[in-house]
Amino acid sequence: MNNFILIFFFLFLGLLLQRVKGFPSNAYKFLNKIVIYLCLPAITLYHIPKIKWSNELLFPIGAGWITFILAFLFFHFLGKKLGWSNKLIGCLILTAGLSNSSFLGYPIIEALFGKKGLETAVLVDQPGTFVVVSTLGVFVAAFYSQGSPNTFSIIKKIIVFPPFIMFVIACLLNVYNYELDLEIQSVLLKIGSFVTPLALFSVGLQLKFDKKSQHWKFLRLGLFFKLILVPFVILVLYVFIFKQHSEPIKITIMETAMAPMITGAILASTYGLKPKLSSMMIGFGIPISFITLSFWYLILNFI
Repeated sequence: MNNFILIFFFLFLGLLLQRVKGFPSNAYKFLNKIVIYLCLPAITLYHIPKIKWSNELLFPIGAGWITFILAFLFFHFLGKKLGWSNKLIGCLILTAGLSNSSFLGYPIIEALFGKKGLETAVLVDQPGTFVVVSTLGVFVAAFYSQGSPNTFSIIKKIIVFPPFIMFVIACLLNVYNYELDLEIQSVLLKIGSFVTPLALFSVGLQLKFDKKSQHWKFLRLGLFFKLILVPFVILVLYVFIFKQHSEPIKITIMETAMAPMITGAILASTYGLKPKLSSMMIGFGIPISFITLSFWYLILNFI
């Protein structure tokens, strides 16, 4: 419950400060840099070394990758056919292709499936969604933010992306089974805990309720894809094609049905990919997802 209160508190705080005269209108850019260059690397270095790998983990881990690839194929080809700008396509891929599988996902999964369910939730989030945003996410952001994409430039941006650097280091620690000092882990956990409040505050500072905005139709399409189409495809793929009926599979499907990932929206905003639309995907996606998640939970109970 505390997590849900924090979600709306920081969103509304950002909205409120938009109206305060003298408050820097570009403050969200500074917050975005703190999230991307400090908080996210800390989360990566804390969680990845703790993961124990096995073949059974492929389903929950693969969900985040499948979701992002589906978003890329759907919005890239649809956007090119309809003549959308690269920035619009990139924004929709980053926001509709990544799930809020941690801050929003963890408390919801724990409430519905108990603490045991968190084991699966972490697998969907850390080696799945979080690694996707640190690799493919950066590639998409760099690719669609440039008028004439340069392969070397894009690769360079991925390599020097702090969360990606920490991901490589964390994977090496995992491979060599090396545990960081407990005090260092404690510091990393504290730094990482600032991701959600800062990111939500940033989203609130950018969120606009303009009835005449041209983004509404893209918002509806993006949320339909993220909250309805993606979990439907994962449900059909995992349950009816691969014949998987375990509780971890149900948890995985619920995770893919979460609202758009805040980090994806921050990444889109940082690279200039329709910041207003990316904020709308978060600002409207979170409350709407509570309704659609109830729908998916009922369906999964009948399977």
